[in-house]
Amino acid sequence: MPATGMLSQVAGRMLLSPASGCRTSVVSIRFLGFSPRQVTADANFHSVSCSETDHPRVLITGGLGQLGVGLANFLRKRFGKDNVILSDIRKPPDHIFHSGPFIYSDILDYKNLREIVVNNRITWLFHYSALLSAVGEANVSLARSVNITGLHNILDVATEHNLRLFVPSTIGAFGPTSPRNPTPDICIQRPRTIYGVSKVHAELMGEYYCYRYGLDFRCLRYPGIISPDSQLGGGTTDYAVHIFHGATKNGKYECNLNPNTRLPMMYIDDCLRATLEVMEAPAKSLSMRTYNINAMSFTPKELAQEILKHVPEFQITYNVDSVRQAIADSWPMNFDDSNARKDWGWKHDFDLPELVTTMLNFLGSDTRVAQAN
Repeated sequence: MPATGMLSQVAGRMLLSPASGCRTSVVSIRFLGFSPRQVTADANFHSVSCSETDHPRVLITGGLGQLGVGLANFLRKRFGKDNVILSDIRKPPDHIFHSGPFIYSDILDYKNLREIVVNNRITWLFHYSALLSAVGEANVSLARSVNITGLHNILDVATEHNLRLFVPSTIGAFGPTSPRNPTPDICIQRPRTIYGVSKVHAELMGEYYCYRYGLDFRCLRYPGIISPDSQLGGGTTDYAVHIFHGATKNGKYECNLNPNTRLPMMYIDDCLRATLEVMEAPAKSLSMRTYNINAMSFTPKELAQEILKHVPEFQITYNVDSVRQAIADSWPMNFDDSNARKDWGWKHDFDLPELVTTMLNFLGSDTRVAQAN
């Protein structure tokens, strides 16, 4: 009998959830060809489910990017500092290194990933390593390696060790032939950037691993994420963060998108909360594995007008970047996130006025402190 796809020397049972098709609990078993990656016949794996521990043991890859540090801080408040491990291939600043566990992790090194998961008894994995839209177009080869090959390693190690896996997707997973206002969860997806193509690939591969191998895969399509302290990674929506820095520092900003370019956006607090909520949602409540989430939708012109209410001297000018504009013109103008709201109770807190007030208060206070120093 062929070994591939079969379980041999079973020491326990695998329980499948009929509603999701995904594994809900696993006792110690011996694998022979279960994972899509070749595993030796005498390899023993023991995965600790969340029910066996007080809190999940969390690993965040790409932790020094736009969202990783904020997510680590958010999860540490919930699960405890030592239960959330931040990782990256770059050297962290001192304040991040001393804020909680940090380790070196290269997602292109499969052996390194396995050692981290086993040695730290990881149960949840948040995979944030990726090259974003504009940067990816400038280096397609590297983006293909990080965004696709790296993802394959993550999927395999998560499957082998029965992890709950979160992979973020994006408005960039849609293209010019997708319905744009609003964009539903399921529709035509033909993105025209390597970033978008790699995210569609991640969505489909994650869902395939869920239904084929029982991987507990969960995914949210993020809109543009706005945060006062995020490390921007070259995304097309970065203007919506830079504009606040310009407004608070010198009262002006040069935007690289057309003033009427409408894109969906979200404040980081809503983003982090949505990410945790979908990870904690019971599998039976998930009618799909990839969801749109949304909070607001605005143009650079509308954002500038809201800032003017607080900073009357603010001036915005436009110097359109043709590459970024073409990317933005192919993306959704507004997300339909009704399935997330229905299935697991998603609800945003920040609309445009609250967003602007929060960002200006945060950055304004930082600016005043810097000027005083």
